[in-house]
Amino acid sequence: MNDKKTLFKNTLLKEQYISLAHGNGGRYMRELIDELFAKYLANPLLNTQNDAVSLSLEHTEIAFTTDGFTVNPLEFPGGTIGSLAIHGTVNDLAVAGATPKYLSLNAFIEEGLSFEQLERIVKSMAEAATEANVAIVTGDTKVVPRGEVAGVFFATSGIGIMGNHKLGMREIQNGDKILVSGTVGDHGTAVMLAREQFGLKGTLLSDAASVLPLTQTLLNIDGLRFMRDPTRGGLASVGNEISRATNKEVHLLQKAIPVHEQVESVCEILGYDPLYLACEGRVVAIVANDNAEQALTSWQSLDSGSAASIIGEIRPGPAQVVLETELGGERILEELEDDPLPRIC
Repeated sequence: MNDKKTLFKNTLLKEQYISLAHGNGGRYMRELIDELFAKYLANPLLNTQNDAVSLSLEHTEIAFTTDGFTVNPLEFPGGTIGSLAIHGTVNDLAVAGATPKYLSLNAFIEEGLSFEQLERIVKSMAEAATEANVAIVTGDTKVVPRGEVAGVFFATSGIGIMGNHKLGMREIQNGDKILVSGTVGDHGTAVMLAREQFGLKGTLLSDAASVLPLTQTLLNIDGLRFMRDPTRGGLASVGNEISRATNKEVHLLQKAIPVHEQVESVCEILGYDPLYLACEGRVVAIVANDNAEQALTSWQSLDSGSAASIIGEIRPGPAQVVLETELGGERILEELEDDPLPRIC
């Protein structure tokens, strides 16, 4: 057992409690998954590096994914926990190269939630499902006493049909370009503003949306290696996942990364880094150097990809994420450990 595993287990035994940092998409969450869930639930199909698993079922290859949603507040500028549940599940399938088809839905509703608010949430969920052309085909509902959940939580699973595209971190090569489909950190910032915890207000909307149009257009391009939606932990956490899995350097250019003006302002005031804030309607793609401009043009032709940019490249190791600053310096983007924005999805 290596030193990190020993340290994690010793820490877990000492504290005996899960902290919010264990759900932020960073190092503690990765260690929790690797050292507990992956250890005891291991099987040939379980791959903790992917958001959806590819399965063969009667000569048809499918993708299967599952997720949970606990966002606070339940309604925020640009979406609700209901639409977010649909978008999040659809997006996990889409970035795996699948066409989403069927979803399951489990609802855990707190006693005292108003029917009026629940109706708005479910309506937004239905609209998101219709837009993504998916059907919710099964589910379950539980009502729990006051204080056991915050309004309503959702758990979803999704099935999609895989195409003939070979995507994954194993496909990534030195010299590949890194693209992002739009501004980063919008969702995390919009949810934070909706909480009104810091006396800040703004007009920023969450980017929460289906990324299916973005992923489908890239599937027609040769040289596509990998796609991921940068949710918890944001762009920086996706970069760290890639660097660890490939043992390569993820080199990012700060001046090329699109960030909304309001996101920059809020982050400057509160001391956050937009590269660690969640997106819920963006895609990070790794594309061969020769095909990167074609991929960029394809994204920029879509409304949802109008702000797309080539933001960096894959370089030989060591495994790290390096941000080249606008002033020409460099800094390492470490794995996220603290959790500045809990319950953003």
